[in-house]
Amino acid sequence: MNETSTEIEIRTLKRDIAQVYNRVNQEFYATGVRSQRVDVHDDRVIIFAKHKRVTAFKALSKNFWELTTYADAALIVEFKIKLKKIVEDVTGMKVISVLKDYDPDSEDAVCVVIFDGKII
Repeated sequence: MNETSTEIEIRTLKRDIAQVYNRVNQEFYATGVRSQRVDVHDDRVIIFAKHKRVTAFKALSKNFWELTTYADAALIVEFKIKLKKIVEDVTGMKVISVLKDYDPDSEDAVCVVIFDGKII
């Protein structure tokens, strides 16, 4: 069975995005993600990831839930800025927006990268 060039391009894009996401995560949290899945839809890439909660945040979250919530939110903002820049650099495509949410209890995250046009 022959793969079309579009299928190869999509697979390459998914791999590149997964590597970038994991690299940024390592930079911010000193650890990679446990697992991730990257889906491509028209003008967006959706990343589903299982994270490793920072041990210090786990320790603080029991008695200082508000503090860790604010810290998580601030780190997510910085993460999105960095991810956007690197994704644009790696793909050569303009990113309109990066949306991300993270659940510290399950350690699940979802990130949506929206480009300015159809990806492939």
